[in-house]
This record gives sequence, C-alpha cells and structure tokens, in this order.
Amino acid sequence: MQPPSQPPGERMASRKAGTRGKAAATKQAQRGSSNVFSMFEQAQIQEFKEAFSCIDQNRDGIICKSDLRETYSQLGKVSIPEEELDAMLQEGKGPINFTVFLTLFGEKLNGTDPEEAILSAFRMFDPSGKGVVNKDEFKQLLLTQADKFSPAEVEQMFALTPMDLAGDIDYKSLCYIITHGDEKEE
Repeated sequence: MQPPSQPPGERMASRKAGTRGKAAATKQAQRGSSNVFSMFEQAQIQEFKEAFSCIDQNRDGIICKSDLRETYSQLGKVSIPEEELDAMLQEGKGPINFTVFLTLFGEKLNGTDPEEAILSAFRMFDPSGKGVVNKDEFKQLLLTQADKFSPAEVEQMFALTPMDLAGDIDYKSLCYIITHGDEKEE
C-alpha cells in the first residue's frame, strides 16, 4: 500500500534509485577487496576473522582507538601513547573494517612495498627517465650491494624480468609483476 502523499510512480522510482545506489556501492566495495580474499586460504581468513573479533572490542565492525587501547590493556600494556594508536589507525587510510584489516595484513605478510616506492627506487638508476635500467649494471649491484644475491638468484630473477629490445630491464613492468604477480604464473 502506497502512502497517499506520494504518487505511485515517484515511490517506485525512488525505491529503484535506492536499490541501484546500494548495488553500485556493493559492487565498488567488492572490486576494491576481491583480490584481498584471494591472497589467503579459507582457514587463514577464518583466523584473521577471529583476531579481528578479539580487537573489535565494541563489536561494531570497525576497529577504533578505544578498541586498540582495550586490546592492549587486556594484554597488560596500559599506557600506549596516543600518537602510536593514531599511527596504527592511519595505516588503514580510513575506517578499519575486516576487509581493510585483511588488506593490511596481506601487505605486511607479502612484504612488498607499494608500487610507487619500488618505482622511485628504480628511478634512481634511470637518470634519463626512459623507464629502463642497464641489466649488467643492475646485476653488479645485486651481486655486490646490501642483501647480496647469489648468481643463481640473479639469473632466476632475470628469467622473470621484462627486458626491452636492447636487453635493458623494463622496470615499470617489473614493478607491476612484483606488486601484482606475474600473469604467466597463474
């Protein structure tokens, strides 16, 4: 039964618009999070859900500062600086619901820097800005600097590394593979 103050066509149109809005928002949320769930096995996701429930003290589906403070308190750490709690919450770049929580753990567990950070590192070796680095120079760096690669590790890496026609490393494509995976592997 429709209320007399609203003509039948208007009520139907507003109901459809509301449904469309909800569907679009749901689709958008799924697009942003669908990859996250594929990063873990079902058992791992269940463990993360349990951990999330333990931290979400007020059971509202969002981890907030009071949830973190209470969790720390239960673990025996009573005086947590506000800045530390704020820094934790800012990692989520918005409200930390379960999907964001899972994404944060996925990033931490994968140990992969954001794509832009990796690109910036490669740009240091590309003063001309062409999007490539010299393979031989890069190989020498990998074998001699910081966390040194073994010759076998270098060859294994180069087997998956996109090269241009001159034999230089296409680091933009390599960064994509590092952060999103190699389509050939799937």
